[in-house]
Amino acid sequence: MGRIIAGKTSDITPGKMIKVSIGGRDILVANIDGEYYATDDSCTHSGSSLSEGKLDGCTITCGWHAAEFDCKTGKFSKFPVKLRDLTSYDVVVESNNVFVEM
Repeated sequence: MGRIIAGKTSDITPGKMIKVSIGGRDILVANIDGEYYATDDSCTHSGSSLSEGKLDGCTITCGWHAAEFDCKTGKFSKFPVKLRDLTSYDVVVESNNVFVEM
């Protein structure tokens, strides 16, 4: 699929995460201290939108049942049962545009 624009750097300020739809998939894009990361937006526990949850450092906490994932890698980090990791995607910033590589 290649590079798909997710937004402008001014739309995704440090400590913020947004949801974008790319090729029929919901992707979460987060800015951690000026570095951009992208993962699937759907929690692997309940399918809820992770972008509606909380971002603390590089930890995304699902707003429904508090499952936690590392937004840099998509790795599951905390929940009462083992969950599947999120898919993570490469992000490229060029001329104030944030692109997700699919």
